[in-house]
Amino acid sequence: MTLDHPVLSALLPVVLLIGVGFVAGRLKLLRGESVRDLSNLVFLVLVQALLFRTMATADLARLDLRSVALYYVVAGVMFLTLLLTRGLNSRSAVLALAAIFSNTVMIGVPLVQFAYGQDGLMHLFTLISMHSLTLLTLATVVLELLVAREQAASGTAPRRHIAATVAQAIKNAVLHPIPLPIIVGWLYALTGIGLHPVVERPLKLLGDAFGPVALVLVGLTLAQASIGPHLKGALAISALKLVAHPLLMAGAGWALGLGGLPLTVMVVAAALPVGANVYLFSQRYQKAEDLVTASVAVSTVVAVLTISGVMGVLR
Repeated sequence: MTLDHPVLSALLPVVLLIGVGFVAGRLKLLRGESVRDLSNLVFLVLVQALLFRTMATADLARLDLRSVALYYVVAGVMFLTLLLTRGLNSRSAVLALAAIFSNTVMIGVPLVQFAYGQDGLMHLFTLISMHSLTLLTLATVVLELLVAREQAASGTAPRRHIAATVAQAIKNAVLHPIPLPIIVGWLYALTGIGLHPVVERPLKLLGDAFGPVALVLVGLTLAQASIGPHLKGALAISALKLVAHPLLMAGAGWALGLGGLPLTVMVVAAALPVGANVYLFSQRYQKAEDLVTASVAVSTVVAVLTISGVMGVLR
């Protein structure tokens, strides 16, 4: 495979930028406080500009929602299956979420941008717009119900009404910094007004900076992760996330006669490593934090090989 091969040319910039961040982290060129500030810059400034501009200027009539809907059906079935097989408890729910929740923003966006261009990004952003809303709401409701049941069983807290749990979960997902600019951009696109160059150009500059900065941040995070004691469990979760998830997505899509770029982007999204939101969930509920952290790191490293295979087959 030559350096100008489409798959390799899409993955090499991703790997090299993550490597730059990893080396910088190992050499301690950035302090822990600086990493947190960089994370805020990525999530609260750069990605906001990228998501809003892409959706505000998108041709919405070209979007294929069937592949996106199928993505969530496959992810939901996989989540519930893993939860039932591992036991109905909050720890199992966190680990099941790790097996289906992809790093669609920090790794998915630059990867799809390099490989499939603006058309691929539109399909990915359609997925991202509902990614947190759908999967995090599902996980939040399940976790809140399981935690409430566990606390009630131990006598540490009364049961909370399910309606309050569902309402709070939906509110938290909609007001998340990722879906919100996509939804606003989509609503703006419906007006047909378009973006004036005075507004569009700075948004483009900010959005163009997102990919490189986000990937360097991934490397910095990997440099700080402790993997050794949880390597076996992290490899098992990585196998589910990087192999089982895309295989199920591709099989379901082909069985229903879907194909082309929409299905390709959905399968690549399923093949992405574990997303950072799972780590936040594990921290919030204090369940399997070390294992989830190791899974994020291991799946990110192994994904370099597995995504190469997935993209090669899809091509």
